[in-house]
Amino acid sequence: MDWDVSIRRACRVFEIDTSTYHYKARRSDQAGLKARIKEICETRVKYGYRRVQVMLQREGWVVNHKKVRRLYNEMGLQLRNKTPKRRVKAKLREDRKDATQANETWAMDFVHDQLATGRKFRILTVVDTFTRFAPVIDPRFSYRAADVIEALNRACAKVGYPKAIRVDQGSEFISRDLDLWAFAKGVTLDFSRPGKPTDNAFIEAFNGRLRAECLNATWFLSLADAAEKLENWRRYYNEVRPHGAIGNKVPIPLVNHPGEPSPPG
Repeated sequence: MDWDVSIRRACRVFEIDTSTYHYKARRSDQAGLKARIKEICETRVKYGYRRVQVMLQREGWVVNHKKVRRLYNEMGLQLRNKTPKRRVKAKLREDRKDATQANETWAMDFVHDQLATGRKFRILTVVDTFTRFAPVIDPRFSYRAADVIEALNRACAKVGYPKAIRVDQGSEFISRDLDLWAFAKGVTLDFSRPGKPTDNAFIEAFNGRLRAECLNATWFLSLADAAEKLENWRRYYNEVRPHGAIGNKVPIPLVNHPGEPSPPG
């Protein structure tokens, strides 16, 4: 029905400003942004909206975390596999202090996986607790103390020797060979208490990310194939993946550069 009433008069009757009537939404088309968010989440299935926002900003998108969260939720991309919180509070060792620089404290452990053929293998993992840099992800069918030393020497030749390494009570870590290596290199082996994995929480968290983002999402056809794919993930983890603990930056800029002092070798 046409009431033959001017816009100005109608707005006056309904007590609204004429500018409100003439307003047109200026929101840009979100299709491109949504498509890119979906692409990132399909490639990196363990990313939440905050890490997605960091990746978008690196690519030049001008977008804040509120918009990313809204679109992320609209598309149903919320992470659902949250692990339950522990009901018992773990008490950490009182003599330990947080690292304040690169190569001050490393954490080391093993992860188990298997090839597509069913053959099992072990992966030595090492992470710097300050920079979050991972100098070692090394898969082998079997590990002895000599193999651990070999892997550490390769890594230390590139980034320097740590002052301390946090390890558990595994047979490879309590061996005489590793003890002699640590003494010769001026490295302290900081052992966790038996049955207390929370004493080495940094490496436990790292191993969880490795399993969720790489091991559970990848088939390994051979040990060489596993070594190649794990090395690719290690480089991605060190050079691309945003880390919330260090301000959504990547670890590689925090690592000692050539010529900077490191513990004695």
